[in-house]
Amino acid sequence: MSEGTSARSELRVAAGAQAMDYLVTMPRRVVTVYLPLGVFLFVLLFPFYWMVMTALKPNEELLSHEGNPFWVHSPTLVHVKKLLFDTAYPDWLWNTLLVSVVATFLSLVASVLAAYAIERLRFRGARYVGMSIFLAYLVPPSILFIPLAAVVYRLQLFDTRLALILTYPTFLIPFCTWLLMGYLRSIPFELEECALIDGASRLQILGKIVLPLAVPGLISAGIFAFTLSWNEFIYALTFISSSEVKTVPIGVITELVEGDVYHWGPLMAGALFGSLPVVLLYSLFVEYYVSGMTGAVKE
Repeated sequence: MSEGTSARSELRVAAGAQAMDYLVTMPRRVVTVYLPLGVFLFVLLFPFYWMVMTALKPNEELLSHEGNPFWVHSPTLVHVKKLLFDTAYPDWLWNTLLVSVVATFLSLVASVLAAYAIERLRFRGARYVGMSIFLAYLVPPSILFIPLAAVVYRLQLFDTRLALILTYPTFLIPFCTWLLMGYLRSIPFELEECALIDGASRLQILGKIVLPLAVPGLISAGIFAFTLSWNEFIYALTFISSSEVKTVPIGVITELVEGDVYHWGPLMAGALFGSLPVVLLYSLFVEYYVSGMTGAVKE
């Protein structure tokens, strides 16, 4: 009886192996893996290709209906020169970098303290506080900028970088807190209990135990906050008017579009240069980003 059972099990294993061999055959792999991956890469990378082609095309090719629109016949750097030397684009790039870095740092500091208090101190109602913080993230910025505008005007911060630095955390802190809450939840409580027995304070535990273990979550939250700050449009459009204080998303749209005249070459060059820092950031820390997002969603 046992020999018959083992024989049937071996047959099932062999049949399963044959089925798996069929799944990993080249035609099947092309249809299930390579083709969807190729379509995804094409959709993802085509905008960058189009920006490069448009930035290198002379005006004659941009405005002509003849020739191949997906290729450059006479590449030129005139549009790049106009963007970098005839506009305040370097100032916009510096303003965007400064605002994004400072707003991200402030948001991470507040988010770490909030997430640690909610997840590790275990006070009554902590879960409801955490859910309330996350629900605050769901409030659209198109509604928040109206009362924030009144606060900015009252504090005389209009048309300054400080206005953006202080308003960006209003939508960065809620999501970063929720993300770090999920990651801190995965750190064993026994580590803190041992440190408390040895006489460590909560601040020492946070700085020497929790934060080193939460580096992937911190990097993930930092990338998210930096990306949102870098691409933010509504607050920058509302609170900034001077050209030298504008950020890249606002400066490119408002300074390179004159009525119904679109300077497509400088526009695409500005969009391309403005997207490269974010692309570089994701490419350097993609493993930490995925690890942080995974830790945020698991229980």
